[in-house]
Amino acid sequence: RWITDFLTDRRQCVRLGKNVSTTQTISTGSPQGCVLSPLLFSLYTNCCTSSHDSVKLIKFADDTTLIGLISDGDESAYRREVDRLVYWCSSNNLELNAQKTVEMIVDFRKDTVPSLPLVLTDTPVTTVDSFRFLGTTITHDLRWEPSISSLIKKAQQRMYLLRQLKKASMPTMMMVQSIRPSSNQSS
Repeated sequence: RWITDFLTDRRQCVRLGKNVSTTQTISTGSPQGCVLSPLLFSLYTNCCTSSHDSVKLIKFADDTTLIGLISDGDESAYRREVDRLVYWCSSNNLELNAQKTVEMIVDFRKDTVPSLPLVLTDTPVTTVDSFRFLGTTITHDLRWEPSISSLIKKAQQRMYLLRQLKKASMPTMMMVQSIRPSSNQSS
Protein backbone atom coordinates (compact mmCIF):
# COMPACT_ATOMS: atom_id res chain seq x y z
CA ARG A 1 0.00 0.00 0.00
CA TRP A 2 2.76 2.46 0.86
CA ILE A 3 4.39 2.00 -2.59
CA THR A 4 1.06 2.83 -4.22
CA ASP A 5 0.76 5.92 -2.02
CA PHE A 6 4.34 6.84 -2.90
CA LEU A 7 3.71 6.60 -6.66
CA THR A 8 0.23 8.11 -7.02
CA ASP A 9 -0.89 11.72 -6.94
CA ARG A 10 2.64 13.09 -6.73
CA ARG A 11 2.74 16.82 -7.25
CA GLN A 12 5.64 18.79 -8.63
CA CYS A 13 6.60 22.21 -9.88
CA VAL A 14 9.72 23.78 -11.33
CA ARG A 15 11.58 26.66 -9.72
CA LEU A 16 13.97 28.82 -11.72
CA GLY A 17 15.36 31.64 -9.64
CA LYS A 18 12.37 33.39 -8.09
CA ASN A 19 9.92 32.02 -10.67
CA VAL A 20 7.83 28.95 -9.81
CA SER A 21 5.67 27.08 -12.30
CA THR A 22 2.16 25.91 -11.56
CA THR A 23 1.97 22.64 -9.66
CA GLN A 24 1.17 19.56 -11.75
CA THR A 25 0.02 16.11 -10.65
CA ILE A 26 2.20 13.29 -11.96
CA SER A 27 0.38 10.03 -12.63
CA THR A 28 3.08 7.87 -14.24
CA GLY A 29 6.65 6.79 -13.60
CA SER A 30 8.72 6.85 -10.47
CA PRO A 31 10.61 9.85 -9.13
CA GLN A 32 13.88 10.56 -10.94
CA GLY A 33 16.87 10.12 -8.64
CA CYS A 34 14.88 8.31 -5.97
CA VAL A 35 16.70 5.38 -4.35
CA LEU A 36 13.56 3.26 -4.72
CA SER A 37 13.13 3.89 -8.48
CA PRO A 38 15.69 1.34 -9.81
CA LEU A 39 14.25 -1.34 -7.51
CA LEU A 40 10.72 -0.60 -8.69
CA PHE A 41 11.88 -0.76 -12.32
CA SER A 42 13.56 -4.12 -11.67
CA LEU A 43 10.43 -5.51 -10.05
CA TYR A 44 8.21 -4.13 -12.81
CA THR A 45 10.36 -5.55 -15.63
CA ASN A 46 11.25 -8.84 -13.94
CA CYS A 47 8.99 -10.86 -16.25
CA CYS A 48 10.49 -9.29 -19.39
CA THR A 49 12.95 -11.96 -20.51
CA SER A 50 14.41 -13.33 -23.71
CA SER A 51 12.79 -16.41 -25.22
CA HIS A 52 15.71 -17.44 -27.44
CA ASP A 53 19.00 -18.99 -26.29
CA SER A 54 21.09 -16.87 -28.67
CA VAL A 55 19.68 -13.58 -27.33
CA LYS A 56 20.31 -12.22 -23.83
CA LEU A 57 18.38 -9.42 -22.16
CA ILE A 58 20.39 -7.51 -19.56
CA LYS A 59 18.67 -5.02 -17.27
CA PHE A 60 20.37 -2.67 -14.84
CA ALA A 61 18.56 0.14 -13.03
CA ASP A 62 16.44 1.65 -15.83
CA ASP A 63 18.62 0.52 -18.75
CA THR A 64 17.97 -2.54 -20.89
CA THR A 65 20.47 -4.11 -23.27
CA LEU A 66 19.67 -6.81 -25.81
CA ILE A 67 22.62 -8.92 -27.00
CA GLY A 68 22.12 -11.28 -29.92
CA LEU A 69 24.45 -13.91 -31.34
CA ILE A 70 23.71 -14.15 -35.04
CA SER A 71 24.90 -17.32 -36.76
CA ASP A 72 25.12 -17.89 -40.50
CA GLY A 73 23.74 -14.41 -41.19
CA ASP A 74 20.31 -15.35 -39.79
CA GLU A 75 19.09 -12.32 -37.83
CA SER A 76 15.53 -13.60 -37.45
CA ALA A 77 15.79 -14.67 -33.77
CA TYR A 78 17.43 -11.38 -32.84
CA ARG A 79 14.85 -9.30 -34.69
CA ARG A 80 12.00 -11.33 -33.14
CA GLU A 81 13.41 -10.58 -29.68
CA VAL A 82 13.61 -6.87 -30.51
CA ASP A 83 9.98 -7.00 -31.66
CA ARG A 84 9.02 -8.90 -28.48
CA LEU A 85 10.74 -6.26 -26.33
CA VAL A 86 8.96 -3.43 -28.18
CA TYR A 87 5.62 -5.25 -27.77
CA TRP A 88 6.26 -6.00 -24.07
CA CYS A 89 7.12 -2.36 -23.37
CA SER A 90 4.05 -1.13 -25.23
CA SER A 91 1.80 -3.63 -23.43
CA ASN A 92 3.21 -2.56 -20.06
CA ASN A 93 3.01 1.19 -20.61
CA LEU A 94 6.76 1.67 -20.99
CA GLU A 95 8.04 3.86 -23.79
CA LEU A 96 11.21 2.95 -25.66
CA ASN A 97 13.13 6.01 -26.74
CA ALA A 98 14.43 5.26 -30.25
CA GLN A 99 16.65 8.36 -30.10
CA LYS A 100 18.48 6.91 -27.07
CA THR A 101 18.64 3.42 -28.57
CA VAL A 102 21.73 2.30 -30.47
CA GLU A 103 22.80 -0.87 -32.21
CA MET A 104 26.40 -2.05 -32.35
CA ILE A 105 27.43 -4.89 -34.63
CA VAL A 106 30.46 -7.02 -33.77
CA ASP A 107 31.44 -9.00 -36.85
CA PHE A 108 34.85 -10.60 -37.37
CA ARG A 109 34.07 -12.29 -40.69
CA LYS A 110 36.20 -11.34 -43.68
CA ASP A 111 33.17 -10.89 -45.91
CA THR A 112 30.57 -9.00 -43.94
CA VAL A 113 27.07 -8.56 -45.23
CA PRO A 114 25.39 -5.28 -44.25
CA SER A 115 22.44 -5.73 -41.91
CA LEU A 116 19.06 -4.21 -42.53
CA PRO A 117 18.55 -1.18 -40.31
CA LEU A 118 16.85 -1.89 -37.01
CA VAL A 119 13.63 0.11 -36.61
CA LEU A 120 11.82 0.88 -33.35
CA THR A 121 8.36 2.42 -33.53
CA ASP A 122 8.95 3.66 -37.09
CA THR A 123 12.29 5.25 -36.15
CA PRO A 124 15.57 3.83 -37.48
CA VAL A 125 18.06 2.96 -34.75
CA THR A 126 21.53 4.49 -35.05
CA THR A 127 24.36 2.00 -35.62
CA VAL A 128 27.46 2.89 -33.59
CA ASP A 129 31.07 1.69 -33.41
CA SER A 130 31.15 1.91 -29.59
CA PHE A 131 28.91 2.58 -26.60
CA ARG A 132 29.09 2.79 -22.81
CA PHE A 133 27.78 -0.27 -21.01
CA LEU A 134 27.72 -0.13 -17.21
CA GLY A 135 30.60 2.35 -17.19
CA THR A 136 32.77 0.50 -19.71
CA THR A 137 33.23 1.48 -23.34
CA ILE A 138 32.61 -1.48 -25.64
CA THR A 139 33.81 -1.19 -29.23
CA HIS A 140 32.72 -3.03 -32.38
CA ASP A 141 36.17 -4.66 -32.57
CA LEU A 142 36.12 -5.53 -28.84
CA ARG A 143 39.28 -3.58 -28.03
CA TRP A 144 39.96 -2.19 -24.57
CA GLU A 145 41.83 1.00 -25.53
CA PRO A 146 38.93 3.46 -25.04
CA SER A 147 38.14 2.11 -21.56
CA ILE A 148 41.79 2.00 -20.53
CA SER A 149 42.38 5.54 -21.86
CA SER A 150 39.36 6.79 -19.92
CA LEU A 151 40.57 5.14 -16.70
CA ILE A 152 44.08 6.57 -17.15
CA LYS A 153 42.67 10.06 -17.72
CA LYS A 154 40.51 9.85 -14.59
CA ALA A 155 43.45 8.54 -12.53
CA GLN A 156 45.65 11.40 -13.78
CA GLN A 157 42.97 13.94 -12.85
CA ARG A 158 42.67 12.47 -9.36
CA MET A 159 46.44 12.41 -8.90
CA TYR A 160 46.60 16.07 -9.94
CA LEU A 161 43.86 16.91 -7.44
CA LEU A 162 45.71 15.02 -4.68
CA ARG A 163 48.94 16.91 -5.43
CA GLN A 164 47.08 20.24 -5.28
CA LEU A 165 45.41 19.28 -2.00
CA LYS A 166 48.75 18.18 -0.53
CA LYS A 167 50.36 21.50 -1.58
CA ALA A 168 47.52 23.24 0.26
CA SER A 169 48.44 21.20 3.39
CA MET A 170 45.09 19.46 3.52
CA PRO A 171 44.99 16.67 6.14
CA THR A 172 45.36 13.18 4.66
CA MET A 173 41.94 12.04 5.87
CA MET A 174 40.24 14.95 4.08
CA MET A 175 42.19 14.20 0.89
CA VAL A 176 41.05 10.58 0.99
CA GLN A 177 37.44 11.66 1.55
CA SER A 178 37.58 14.09 -1.37
CA ILE A 179 38.92 11.43 -3.77
CA ARG A 180 36.97 8.36 -2.63
CA PRO A 181 33.49 9.36 -3.94
CA SER A 182 34.79 9.95 -7.49
CA SER A 183 36.85 6.75 -7.53
CA ASN A 184 33.77 4.67 -6.68
CA GLN A 185 31.86 5.91 -9.75
CA SER A 186 31.84 3.69 -12.81
CA SER A 187 31.07 6.37 -15.37
